[in-house]
Amino acid sequence: MMNREILKSVIFDQHEIIRNADIVHRRYSLDAQANYVVTGLRRAGKSTLLYGLVQDLVARGVDWRRIIYINFEDERLAEFTLSDFNDILVVQSELSDEEGFFFLDEVQNIDGWEKFARRLADSGRRAYTTGSNAKMLSTQIETTLGGRYLTRYVTPYRFDEFLDATGKQYDEAAVYSTSGKGAISAAFESFYADGGFPESLRYGMPREYVESVYQKVLLGDIVARNNVRNPQAMRVLMKKVAETVHNEASSTMFYGMLKGVGYKISKDSVINYLAMAQEAYLIFPVRNAVAKFIEREGNPKYYFTDNGLLNLFLSKKEPVLLENEVAVAMLDRYGDELCYLKSPKNGIDVDFYVLDEGLAVQVAYSLSESANPREVGNLIKLARVDQSVRRLLIVTKEEDGSIEKDGLRIEVIPAWRFLLELASR
Repeated sequence: MMNREILKSVIFDQHEIIRNADIVHRRYSLDAQANYVVTGLRRAGKSTLLYGLVQDLVARGVDWRRIIYINFEDERLAEFTLSDFNDILVVQSELSDEEGFFFLDEVQNIDGWEKFARRLADSGRRAYTTGSNAKMLSTQIETTLGGRYLTRYVTPYRFDEFLDATGKQYDEAAVYSTSGKGAISAAFESFYADGGFPESLRYGMPREYVESVYQKVLLGDIVARNNVRNPQAMRVLMKKVAETVHNEASSTMFYGMLKGVGYKISKDSVINYLAMAQEAYLIFPVRNAVAKFIEREGNPKYYFTDNGLLNLFLSKKEPVLLENEVAVAMLDRYGDELCYLKSPKNGIDVDFYVLDEGLAVQVAYSLSESANPREVGNLIKLARVDQSVRRLLIVTKEEDGSIEKDGLRIEVIPAWRFLLELASR
């Protein structure tokens, strides 16, 4: 049985943390009348989102003793098991005669947590859970929860939120004025190199903070949780994924890479390792749109969910960082609709393609003489064979303008402007 005095200490200590939390407004909203499962990459801001909800409840007159906020990464709860959940209800009844609001942070650490979450919902209590693993959204867990919870996927700051958090203006006047554009462009330099982890803004050297997050995700959310037998092979695999960002990649290719540097693990293990990294929200795949129309899956392109994480592996790879950031922003906007397009039949190679939007995007750090024919030529070839394409776009680091060729107009837009455009939709 869980020591209830320990539970009370955890709850009251968390109250103190929430009272002192400085909440930066995010684009996510939570309905106080609904229950939620909030997931996303570690340190993306899930807990802070709940802190803001708690502060709102207290501001509306809810007594603190009704707030049952438990962070399951607290070392005092290291031996907490499924059978201890009932003690949370007992403690809540001891703290207040009124119904409690239950916040279960990083609850995926406790096997079977969804059964207790279902019980809370069935009894009419308000409950909010967070976790850093995509398995929290699995069909099995959704079945157990019985449709009683809404889901929110939280990412690190997108560029507009980064500007909000750093006090930069990006209204129409700022976007079109010389000084405003200069300030936004300078902010983008930091954002696309260091990423958007909210807490990283507190550090003079954000790279060190991002490194600590990566180690926690790798060693805690992936290696420890999944009992990975060869942690070093997992480390090397993530490095190889970083080296292949913006290129097609396959498990067979990664298997060969690891074998070439002396790691004797099976191809099935490589497949499992890639799946684990995706479940921890470390990386995500973008599929080939052509593969939707043929009888094979095709090879994806893998990207990292935050540029700061990718940049840990890179040296002078600005074009790769630029494409990764565009991928992250487009995934956030379009979800599973986001694809790339590579067709051997037509010789077309387009970085990003959203069929329902009629949108084709190429990413080029700079439209140099060598880059121009590839980027422009592939967009024109696509427009000729796909009449549904309505917008042709080249995203660059800084260049702006348009290209007219063969009766087609191709927009050229700096990445910071494109990211703000996506955020406004």
